[in-house]
Amino acid sequence: MTRIIEILMYTLKPGSGLDFHRIMQNVSVPLHIEAGIDVVSYGGSLHDCDSYHLIRSYESESHRLASQDIFYASAAWKLGPRADIISRIEVSTTTVMAFTQDVIDAIRASVDLSKADAQSA
Repeated sequence: MTRIIEILMYTLKPGSGLDFHRIMQNVSVPLHIEAGIDVVSYGGSLHDCDSYHLIRSYESESHRLASQDIFYASAAWKLGPRADIISRIEVSTTTVMAFTQDVIDAIRASVDLSKADAQSA
């Protein structure tokens, strides 16, 4: 079974990586999950705490587009973390690819978020 993954890469404003991660961890990612969006991985880069990624998985490209339209139009996003997240991003790039569920599960399993969270605390 093939799914679509979207990799978002952010270059954050200098010194904002730790705050950005706290907002993602405590507010944005839970909102994604509540909206039914599969968050595969998120966190800062090992080389630079102001470089960040978010990987999300979808059933198809049309599902990705529809899910994001609903999510980004929601009051929970607009009145929630939107301004705090956008204000910390200098550059954002997006790549969309197709992978099997096994590959997506391997990416998910390779990420130890508890370690990343401990490093950012």
